[in-house]
Amino acid sequence: MNLYALLSDLVMIKIDALPAFSDNYIWLLQDAEQRRCAVVDPGDAAPVEAWLTAHPGWQLSDILITHHHVDHVGGVERLKTITGARVLGPANEKIPGRDLALHDGDQAEVLGCRFVIVEVPGHTLGHIAYIQPEQHWLFCGDTLFAGGCGRLFEGTPEQMHASLSRLAALPEETQVFCTHEYTLSNLRFAAAAEPGNPEIKQRLQQVSQWREAGQISLPSSIGLERATNPFLRSAQPSLSACITEREGPASRSPVEVFAALRAWKDHF
Repeated sequence: MNLYALLSDLVMIKIDALPAFSDNYIWLLQDAEQRRCAVVDPGDAAPVEAWLTAHPGWQLSDILITHHHVDHVGGVERLKTITGARVLGPANEKIPGRDLALHDGDQAEVLGCRFVIVEVPGHTLGHIAYIQPEQHWLFCGDTLFAGGCGRLFEGTPEQMHASLSRLAALPEETQVFCTHEYTLSNLRFAAAAEPGNPEIKQRLQQVSQWREAGQISLPSSIGLERATNPFLRSAQPSLSACITEREGPASRSPVEVFAALRAWKDHF
């Protein structure tokens, strides 16, 4: 199959962010031709219900869940009740209304698109991410953030470092659809951790302008995260030197540098 045929076979999907709570985003995937949609991590049913009311004739076909925290699953049962949508979620966590339990390496079709499932423990033990490889989308919940990563509520630094390394290995053009507007605070920490990185300074300035204008900072990209996210850069000498300056001389592995960065960020 040549490139043109491959591209012509891809389903055209529009992706929008529905704001929820104070800083959550519910990602809304839309197939205008079929008038079907899917949502990722609806912690609150109300924004999705409002969108469906404003778009009569559309069907919510699927609800994709990355992990069990209430701000990601709180709206699931209500939405399933009123729409009959299929609920997809991690097999190793308790997900309300789940119809399809997903493991590492599984594939699921949503709106005619193939999603590959990757287990990314750390934030929670059963956390998963959804990757659409042809269109280079990553829905990663609270594992990878723009400029940061999730807190280690259940997993270990070793698990989270391994999970982030898997995501960082995706093609640099992969769009990162995480679920919180934490970018500005994350980049302020990144600038403190790696003050000599000009790309962080440039990105911090740009995101500051966006937020002042009321513009969201997502999606990000894997290439941008590799260049500016300290939690993907723990093997860099500059970050090792920063931790040495804070905590004293020692021989630290990238995982140990990551753990020190995460502990620092928890109290930043």
